[in-house]
Amino acid sequence: MKVLLVFAHPEPRSLNGALRDVAVQELLAQGHEVRVTDLYADGWKSQVDHADFPLLAPDARFKPAAASSEAFAAGGLTTDVRAEQEKLLWADVLILQFPLWWFAMPAILKGWVDRVYAYGFAYGVGEHSDTRWGDRYGEGTLAGKRAMLIVTAGGWDEHYSARGVNGPIDDLLFPINHGILYYPGYDVLPPFVACRVDRLDAAGFEPVAERLRDRMRTLATTPPIPYRRQNGGDYLIPSMTLRPCLGDPGANGFALHLDRAEG
Repeated sequence: MKVLLVFAHPEPRSLNGALRDVAVQELLAQGHEVRVTDLYADGWKSQVDHADFPLLAPDARFKPAAASSEAFAAGGLTTDVRAEQEKLLWADVLILQFPLWWFAMPAILKGWVDRVYAYGFAYGVGEHSDTRWGDRYGEGTLAGKRAMLIVTAGGWDEHYSARGVNGPIDDLLFPINHGILYYPGYDVLPPFVACRVDRLDAAGFEPVAERLRDRMRTLATTPPIPYRRQNGGDYLIPSMTLRPCLGDPGANGFALHLDRAEG
């Protein structure tokens, strides 16, 4: 398989840097092709602004979605953005690796998403009608590919448990897994999460590294998170709400969007 790893940590000698090296080495050992986008090393521009759209008149009012749509259709996106889009089309698997900062990805990685996920590429594709609301949530440009997160956190595993004070890790990562990866079509694998990393010593690193190696070995066979497909019949269109007959009684929130093979 062809694997793209997008890495977002400012220190190459960090634990994240070591885990990136472990992942890449194992993927290569398994015979996969690997490319790495190192956002900090590349000096990635995070913010979306007028400069991202060279074809936009200097005095034109800046409307990001409209500018993105027009630039993508005209082949007028900047070179750095086009290069990342080409990598996404090349890759069979996308891995996003980052430390969990303030319950989210670092700003530089969010900026990568904001700029690379252009209108017409990752969103705004497909038919919009009374029976279909675009190609998204299980469909889209990146359908048929796999994606997963490698995430490190300073808190304990218990802090991110179902009753933990930080909230369940699956809920914290839902906007990324479901909203950034599943939205344009990826089959999203369960995340690899390493907790309490600020206190991890050399002896504690090896079990984490071996767990990551195992995930890289099973990249092609791990079942994806069973998110519901938007256009699969579970949602009312155009309200985009789950049909009343679906979901566990009394359930709400993110778990409703998991297909638990209801009869």
